Amino acid sequence: MKVLVVNAGSSSLKYQLFDTASAEVLAKGNCERIGIAGSKISHKTTGKGEINKEVELSNHSDAIRLVVECLLDSEVGCIKSPSEIEAIGHRVVHGGPYFSESMLATPEVISVVEKCTPYAPLHTPAHIMGIKGCSAVMPNTPQVLVFDTAFHQTMSKEVYLYGISYDMYEKYGIRRYGAHGTSHRYVSGEMIKILGGKAEGTKIVTCHIGNGSSISAVKDGKCLDTSMGFTPLDGIMMGTRCGAIDPAIVPFIMEKENMSAKEVETYMNKKCGFLGISGISSDSRDVEKAMNEGNERAKLTYDMLCYQIKKYIGAYSAAMGGLDAIVFTAGIGEHVHHIREKALSNLEYLGVKLDVERNKFGHSDVPVKLSTDDSRVQVYMIPTNEELVIAKDTEEIVSKL
Repeated sequence: MKVLVVNAGSSSLKYQLFDTASAEVLAKGNCERIGIAGSKISHKTTGKGEINKEVELSNHSDAIRLVVECLLDSEVGCIKSPSEIEAIGHRVVHGGPYFSESMLATPEVISVVEKCTPYAPLHTPAHIMGIKGCSAVMPNTPQVLVFDTAFHQTMSKEVYLYGISYDMYEKYGIRRYGAHGTSHRYVSGEMIKILGGKAEGTKIVTCHIGNGSSISAVKDGKCLDTSMGFTPLDGIMMGTRCGAIDPAIVPFIMEKENMSAKEVETYMNKKCGFLGISGISSDSRDVEKAMNEGNERAKLTYDMLCYQIKKYIGAYSAAMGGLDAIVFTAGIGEHVHHIREKALSNLEYLGVKLDVERNKFGHSDVPVKLSTDDSRVQVYMIPTNEELVIAKDTEEIVSKL
């Protein structure tokens, strides 16, 4: 089945066209600055040329229309008719407490997705624009919604509730939702295959470490706990996000710096993390370069990140009653061997033995074993593939229609 996977932002639309039978990406691209002057598209078809051009894109419908034109292009296209696109799969960041699995995009489902706007106000309206844009251009093509939070819906109540008054949970749905669920689901599934293919009895910690980061405890193939919370601000320190902090810090900063609620929210999301600690950049590559040149705050940034990863691995091992495997994925997790090495240091008591030379591998599109052959806990780098998960879920749902 040919499935178009769409990730719609407020002014952008990333896409990949999959052949699910072979898991091959036939084409991919990105529409940028939708509704803004200077909008453009970059499109590449596997084995063919590229399209990079500025073109007016007033809305997401215009973007989808242009995507279809590129896919049909006589020189760099890969399909001959729009009907070859048999289904569309959408990444949806937040499903709130409503969705624990992927769903066909019916009017009823979309109306419930709209209820999730308070949980992800920057993302949800954009997703809905993407869905409606696809409906306008390809009205007869079925669409499926795949939720980042769905994988974490297996957490039990004592795990996902906070120690605030229960009425706040009942009124506003304040609880732990997590994020990056599609990534955690994919890499834990691949790790289960490596461990023998049977989910039952497995205990895995998955570390999605990038500009945004989260760590999950996956027991028996299901999420037991995850580091991100009510919003993606919780958990470990990230590129510009502070991660978990004492909540009393928020009113303290507001009072001392005369900040509004919106201003302190922006501060915690945009001016903290790697950027705030290092004073250099939110990009780990810039921080690493500065660290290698002797910058103490850059080194402190790395030390803090590695300590926090280690802390979650230990905590989740305790929560699961043991540990079979640790997986690193996403931009930093897949590419920065120094962080993996430092985060896993002194974990021999858990049965973790890192092979330092294996850990220094170059770029890889396939899983790489990082632990020694006699390590009781297996450690792997597994490249994430959230888009393939979306395509496969879409195929499964649409094939039953």
